[in-house]
Amino acid sequence: MESRFAHQMKKGVLEMLVLDLVCKQPGHGYELIHRLAARSEGFLRTKEGTLYPILYRLEDDGFIVSSWQTSGTGRAAPKKIYTATPSGRSALLAMQAEWQALCRCVQVCTSSPEEGKANVSTQHGSGA
Repeated sequence: MESRFAHQMKKGVLEMLVLDLVCKQPGHGYELIHRLAARSEGFLRTKEGTLYPILYRLEDDGFIVSSWQTSGTGRAAPKKIYTATPSGRSALLAMQAEWQALCRCVQVCTSSPEEGKANVSTQHGSGA
């Protein structure tokens, strides 16, 4: 069973990862679930009950738009395709910058005191 810590970390980053997927290539929910699992080598196995609320939030925020697509053949059900907006592409860049800043902060906070001092010095541009 997954730890609460691991679950919360994944939950916190999923919105950025889903937006990244849609920015790279529009897709429908089921397809996005499989692309996320494939890109994460199975580490991020997301269920519909997790993905769709994220998609709805991204759509409400204006970061993605959806449209119905029907296949021209047979009885295939229409699929709701999600596409990134220019605002969504900008938001993704901001999210990625925040993520990088958080990763640097965690690295500094968890390093030894000597490593931490060196990392802080180089991040602020003042060397020893």
